[in-house]
Amino acid sequence: MDYRDEVREFLTSRRARLTPERAGLPAGANRRVPGLRRAEVAVLANVSVEYYARLERGGIAGASDIVLDALAKALQLDEAERSYLFDLAKAAGRAPQARPRRRGAKNWTPRQSLVQLLDTIGAPAIIRNGRLDILAANRLGRAFYADVYEGAEQLPNFARFCYLDTERSQRFYPDWQLAADINVAMLRAEAGRDPHDKGLQDLVGELSTRSEEFRTRWAARNVRIHGTGRKHVCHPVVGDLDMVYEELEFTADPGLVLLVYTAEPASPSFERLQLLASWTGADEPAEPPRRTAER
Repeated sequence: MDYRDEVREFLTSRRARLTPERAGLPAGANRRVPGLRRAEVAVLANVSVEYYARLERGGIAGASDIVLDALAKALQLDEAERSYLFDLAKAAGRAPQARPRRRGAKNWTPRQSLVQLLDTIGAPAIIRNGRLDILAANRLGRAFYADVYEGAEQLPNFARFCYLDTERSQRFYPDWQLAADINVAMLRAEAGRDPHDKGLQDLVGELSTRSEEFRTRWAARNVRIHGTGRKHVCHPVVGDLDMVYEELEFTADPGLVLLVYTAEPASPSFERLQLLASWTGADEPAEPPRRTAER
């Protein structure tokens, strides 16, 4: 991903969606587009029109945190979008030898201590990277995402599952459109953190070639931070599951996260999760994917 092109398209798209009314500015006459003009964004960010135009052309390297913060406020970026803007600025100013640690070694397998950690969790738990690959899972986590594993020709990946295995994914996600939006937005956020990730570039290229739904969403340049939330799925064995999830980052493995899914005690989803656990024999040891994972 060319960061200059990405900066240009991202800032242009955020400017285009912000109306003068939302920004607290008069609409004026002879306005050809509903979004803000460059000069209006410059005024709101308290920078010169020339400087903002340079930023929007991709010249973001060297921009101070103060300028970036002012720009984020002027464009009314949410937390995920603000982080994405800062990540793009960091990538633009990063020397080739200063690539982020999050890529790590090309091949990665879970340490025994991580496998033991997964074994101790009595709920669906997985480890994934920023490309949305499932790198390891406990038995209940693998059972929870049985459809993702079943259709995977290579390392299980949420985006490939969503866009390339639509028969299963549209059955698994009752709100498939929302799931599709989230998958793309998370990949876009990851691309901002490390635009030189070859594995991510290959994944985006594959999905763009094979899925029009993905291409359309990727072009929208929306970003999302996962973290915590609710997940409603229709499991092929136990039916509807309404879960909450928490995402924890690994200090020792930058870029990898642990996701744990739980259901409200005594709820129908809790009972169905208990049924899934008994069906799968979830007390057996955790199991990583079929082949060595790429970080």
